[in-house]
Amino acid sequence: MAKKSLIRREAPVQAEPVDLPLVSGLTGDMLVQLTDALGVDRSVIALDDQIEEAWSRLPRLIRRIPPELRDEKIVKTCIAIASGLFDSAINYVWNAAIVELREKVRRFGLHVVPQILTDKSFDEATLLEMRDAELLDLCLKLNLITDQDFFFLDQCRATRNSFSVAHPSSDDVDEDEVVTFISRCQKHALSSEQNPQGVDTKNLLVSLKGGKFKRSQREAWQERLRSTYDAQRELIFSMLHGIYCDPDSDETTRVNALALCIDLSSEFTPKVHTVLVDQHQDYRARGKEKRYRASQDFFEKLGLISLLAELEVHGLIVEASKNLLRVHNGWDNFYNEPPFAIRLELLTKEIAVPGSAQGTFVEAVVTCGVGNEHGVSGGAYPKYLGMVRSFSPREIQIMLTLPVRNNTISGRIKSSSDCRNRFVKMVKQLDRTSVPTSSLSEYKKWLENS
Repeated sequence: MAKKSLIRREAPVQAEPVDLPLVSGLTGDMLVQLTDALGVDRSVIALDDQIEEAWSRLPRLIRRIPPELRDEKIVKTCIAIASGLFDSAINYVWNAAIVELREKVRRFGLHVVPQILTDKSFDEATLLEMRDAELLDLCLKLNLITDQDFFFLDQCRATRNSFSVAHPSSDDVDEDEVVTFISRCQKHALSSEQNPQGVDTKNLLVSLKGGKFKRSQREAWQERLRSTYDAQRELIFSMLHGIYCDPDSDETTRVNALALCIDLSSEFTPKVHTVLVDQHQDYRARGKEKRYRASQDFFEKLGLISLLAELEVHGLIVEASKNLLRVHNGWDNFYNEPPFAIRLELLTKEIAVPGSAQGTFVEAVVTCGVGNEHGVSGGAYPKYLGMVRSFSPREIQIMLTLPVRNNTISGRIKSSSDCRNRFVKMVKQLDRTSVPTSSLSEYKKWLENS
């Protein structure tokens, strides 16, 4: 399967037409005179009709090459075509392609390449010393070319090595082959496609630790992360997740790492999700409890709880429900409840509550929503009503059985008219169509007695 590329292919640019001079009647006579003077057969060079055919198709190909890339190598390609030297034309246009591929690597960032390939060093000299095959392989790894680009350019490399003036050959290429060669070099190397730039992870780490990001700083790093390619972004998001979960990271660094991930979480690819979940599970398997708990918090803050296993989601919701009840039953509960209610609401908005956690969840929401004889938390109450409105049929069933059981809720409803009225208000939040048939009688009773 071809890997996904971050290179954004632009719509073909409507470049100005390229008008090449007519060569019929010019080079033809010259080639005859030249071969006659040397006493060789005219057929050693492409024939006139072959030259005319290749020449007629050349303007369209050149028009697709950005003007800034039409240098002396393209000029020499044209001269070689006009002279019937198709093997030379192949060599010239291939050189142009190689030069542009090197430029792509430079634009990506020579200093970033070692961070991606884990090589000891990579500099200008290394780039210039690379063989063509090595350069193609590097461009593919850096996502500067796609799998398709690599396939066709590698074929061009083999053609150039076997049928151009770069190496002695007993075979010739015809007009169709040279035009195809130029077309492939143009499409897969000499194009105006945007060039992803690598992110310098060393500089990123320095910035993360250098103080809380300003808005402009965050936006700058966001753009850099968007401009790189999938493989590096996977590594960077894994690194940011690790920094956030590291108990030795200072709070500012953790906040910066989390902020970048939150900003870009909607753009995470399935592979990024896999990388993060794998790292999360690794913390759990290795018994790194602090990192594991921080990782759960990371997934929660990014709205990615649904990626975790049901058993783990069960644990998070049950823990959040119990924490809410603990605060509700504690000192100054009306003031302390809102943040715990907000957290539980956010958790249950992201994913359906597992059946194993529904009892604890519903009891916590209804208990806090009913309040006590002193009232209810004003800041948290709208959250309780919102969660009740989102109850599933089974959660509605659990809720409607609570008043008839021997529990805190039933006691409060019996002893306080205010608690009873708040329970009725919660019942009115329910969507009648979601009420299970087995619970309809209880549902109607509360509405009729309101």
